[in-house]
Amino acid sequence: MTPMDAVDKEVVKNITAHAQKIYDAIKKGKKPVITSPVRALSNVSYNVKDGFFDLQGNMKTRTLTASTVKGFAQTMLLMNEAKKVVEADDIMTKREAYYVSKNWGEAKFGEQPESDGVMDDIEAMMRVLREELGFIPEEDGGAVAGNLVIIDRDPDSGKDVKIDCTKFASGAYSIPSNVEHFTFETKAKFILAVETAGMFQRLSKHKYYKKANCILVSLKGVPSRATRRFIKRLSTDKDLPVYVFTDGDPYGYGSIYRTLKVGSGNAAHVNEYFCVPHAKFIGITPADIAEYKLPSHPLKEVDVKKIKDLVKNDPFIKAHKQWQKALTEMAKMKVRCEQQSLAAWGLNFVITDYLPEKMKDPKTWLP
Repeated sequence: MTPMDAVDKEVVKNITAHAQKIYDAIKKGKKPVITSPVRALSNVSYNVKDGFFDLQGNMKTRTLTASTVKGFAQTMLLMNEAKKVVEADDIMTKREAYYVSKNWGEAKFGEQPESDGVMDDIEAMMRVLREELGFIPEEDGGAVAGNLVIIDRDPDSGKDVKIDCTKFASGAYSIPSNVEHFTFETKAKFILAVETAGMFQRLSKHKYYKKANCILVSLKGVPSRATRRFIKRLSTDKDLPVYVFTDGDPYGYGSIYRTLKVGSGNAAHVNEYFCVPHAKFIGITPADIAEYKLPSHPLKEVDVKKIKDLVKNDPFIKAHKQWQKALTEMAKMKVRCEQQSLAAWGLNFVITDYLPEKMKDPKTWLP
């Protein structure tokens, strides 16, 4: 068995301390309590200085009673699984955690969303990233291409392995679930995060990263935690600006971009590790739709509802008049627009015209 490093030892110590507290309460004849932050948009604050959604003080408390005994048991059993995984230097996917519970008798989870929720509660309660608890998501991270060398570590020999992100021919490097041990070498000027795989492939195939001296990252829709952590670490370590290129729709604005920049209410307890507050939006705006006369699609009912919700309730949108204006304009225009619509002016119009013009004119960016 591989010896635990300092981080693993601290995680095991943390798990043990939480379990000991519950055990001691039971021995004293008291009802044990599990307390964790309320993970919701209603319990976050946002200010431009901090740059990410931060938890407010609302907490939820679960006391051991006849009605809570199952949830209590599930929490303790999942904490025990995390302890075993960390001690064994192993991993467990979220799906595997659900199936492991099938051996817990009456405490087993009925559906995976139940185990996912308990896992998130443990992460929030312990203030420990679930990746450090050994739990990893099923989905992989995004793809990377461009002027970057990633220095990984061989798990068997412990030696450094250099990965040149320009050497993947027609492919790209896929971000793994854990990027904490990475170091980087690059002379790139910025990171360009791209919403769709199709646009990423176009930019990569035509080596836009050479033309612009940048690093391309495919977000694959709402970016995974691994992708966000990768961008966060790379941009912080190498002091690189981050520009985000998405579709012109409320989902691209309020889900994809917002999540990368400031996080979410559900994960507010770890947002500071995954958010990129200095990111700027250079994707399709309502002004672009009009200026470039881009083909568009009518807003769906769900889009209209999303816009109203963002303007009324989202702390990030409410803090930036530019975003309120963009969303209001989109609602008036009653259309949404995909980034691939730029192909109406030529397959590589995005490379020859759109992105160069955007990069030269910060007034067109959104915060």
